Amino acid sequence: MKTLSFEESLTQLEKIVQRLERGDLPLEEGLNAFEEGIKLSHDCQSKLDACEKRIEELATPVTGTITESS
Repeated sequence: MKTLSFEESLTQLEKIVQRLERGDLPLEEGLNAFEEGIKLSHDCQSKLDACEKRIEELATPVTGTITESS
């Protein structure tokens, strides 16, 4: 199975939510869609957490000082 980008995962999740909100899916199909939606939600959250960590690392000032040679 191909790894989806954040945007692809979010788009698929939105489609699943729309299908579930219509309320016309048979029980088993609705349950499967819900399960897929949960997996996509966790995948999106994981990607957001990784981005947040990178941002925090980039925004953290480097410790130590640079000294100039005289």
